[in-house]
Amino acid sequence: MNKEDVDFDDWNDLKKNIERVANSALFHEREIWWCSLGINLGVETDGKHERYERPVLIIRKFNRDVAWVLPMTSKVKESPFHHSFEMGNKKRSVMLTQLKTISTKRLSRKIGMMRMDAFLEVKIKTAMHLLKNETPSFDEESRRPKP
Repeated sequence: MNKEDVDFDDWNDLKKNIERVANSALFHEREIWWCSLGINLGVETDGKHERYERPVLIIRKFNRDVAWVLPMTSKVKESPFHHSFEMGNKKRSVMLTQLKTISTKRLSRKIGMMRMDAFLEVKIKTAMHLLKNETPSFDEESRRPKP
């Protein structure tokens, strides 16, 4: 679906309802939950279906209301920006570059828990992306990154 054809108003109505009705979920790091990510901009990962949901991995719990999550996909991708793992008897991928701060009101149903060894790999790979010092070189006249 083309982003221009998306009904942002439908998502906005649902988001208002989530804010009004939902309580913060009781959750822990390493858990995988259905999360109403909504309709986002550009290459940001969207939710799907009527509640605009997608499975997410809870990578960091700050308090009962705020967490960092990584969206997941059923499309297994081998790249520096994805981490593949098995859950049950199915392969999944975590999208490492889509780290997102959420209100835990967005969490609706727990799916399962990632194995500790896989979780530690995801945390290390995510931290490596945060620590990379690949500052783009700038064109001195425009102060924009060079292609």
